[in-house]
Amino acid sequence: MNSTFAELEPNAEPLGPASGFLNEFIEALSPQAPFELLSAEETALLSQYMECFGVPRHATVLREGDDGDSMAILLTGAAVILKSHHGRQKVVSVLKPGEMLGEMSLIDGQTRFASCVTTEPSDFAVLTNARFKQMLDDHPQMGSKFLLMLLGLTTMRLRIATTLMLPDLLDGPF
Repeated sequence: MNSTFAELEPNAEPLGPASGFLNEFIEALSPQAPFELLSAEETALLSQYMECFGVPRHATVLREGDDGDSMAILLTGAAVILKSHHGRQKVVSVLKPGEMLGEMSLIDGQTRFASCVTTEPSDFAVLTNARFKQMLDDHPQMGSKFLLMLLGLTTMRLRIATTLMLPDLLDGPF
């Protein structure tokens, strides 16, 4: 099942292009390490390819197992990433404004690896795969920077996950 923000959460309010909230968009992204690769002009350009949605507290904006073709950036509010484990939902991470979610499905088109539920009213900027491809065609240099940013984020998360799963790995001889 493929689901968008509006399909998952009937109370989602389309807010329009992220470029209409440029100051808030840049403010949310600027303190985040992955976005340091993009200049303010490139961040503004990225905003032109994203749509914003406002959702209430306890809204499910990504559902584990659903088909995915988009990623989102939390602009305001708060959310948690949840992963099913032995029939229970486990909190994987707590999101704050400026953090990304769903980027794995944007890149590989696979099903959602985890769910995302808001813990307070929140606004998200969403980049679909179609708009991502259009951005790459329209602005290849900026698109390459964005891909490097996603790659850096993914490798950082992989390193953290590996360290958590195998804490003794770093203690052994190499």
